[in-house]
Amino acid sequence: MSSPLSESGPGVNQVVNLTGPGPAVAVVQLVSKLSVKDNLSEAALQIQRAALQGAKLIMLPESFAVFGDPQMVSYGAEASIPKSGLRLWLSQQAQANKVWLIGGTIPCQGGISDFKKVRSACFVYDHEGAEVARYDKIHMFDVDIADSHGSYRESDTFEAGDELVVIDTPVGKVGLTICYDLRFAEIHAKLVDLGAQIIVNGAAFTKTTGQAHWHILLRARAIETQCYILAASHGGQHDHRQTYGHSMIIDPWGEILVELGEGPGVAMARINLDHLQAIRTAFPLKSQRRLI
Repeated sequence: MSSPLSESGPGVNQVVNLTGPGPAVAVVQLVSKLSVKDNLSEAALQIQRAALQGAKLIMLPESFAVFGDPQMVSYGAEASIPKSGLRLWLSQQAQANKVWLIGGTIPCQGGISDFKKVRSACFVYDHEGAEVARYDKIHMFDVDIADSHGSYRESDTFEAGDELVVIDTPVGKVGLTICYDLRFAEIHAKLVDLGAQIIVNGAAFTKTTGQAHWHILLRARAIETQCYILAASHGGQHDHRQTYGHSMIIDPWGEILVELGEGPGVAMARINLDHLQAIRTAFPLKSQRRLI
């Protein structure tokens, strides 16, 4: 396989590997701040760039628009109404660019029991702007880390979801996960049981945890599920924390096809389902799995 094409410079940060057959997909990396307006402007720019290069499906990172606790509940209340607020923005972006758009996450109060909180919701839109799926993050990031932020208690702000989601798209069957979900192998196995060929993860991994575990976890999930992995993250210094970046696309053999460093940008590669099926035929892990 030829080396990915990398470009950098003012306003340009991209890695493209479009060798081989199959539809092109893209992951968008951001460094969102407290200004929702600025965050949406940057996200729109990167979506357009990926679409113009031929991406059929584009993925945004977790909290791409609202990155900061003080704004969560108000934006979550607005997002509880279909075709309004950030859900409308996502729909319009998908329709305008004629792409399937996996909307990272936005705060949403729809379907929750505690209205002092929100859910971290991933909405998916087809190329005509129709909302086709919603996945609510299941695993809450409640940890202590030796970084400048120190303690993370996502459950103070967010209510956990409880349902796995796999959807049909023009590039394959896509299973949805969000950030901390990545550490739980069992839900990835269940996504494969539900038919997933591609598993996406919208993230905001911290610099500390990303350096330690991001590559290892993503490649492990790809190898054990025999799925393509699309990982869209934040990468850089935010108003109140630092994220690791290194958004990437991995094939079912665990090979990293494209990978960004830090800063806003786009990584693109192709999804080859024949390649996926060949790996699953040679290594029939699903049928060989034994539950003890």
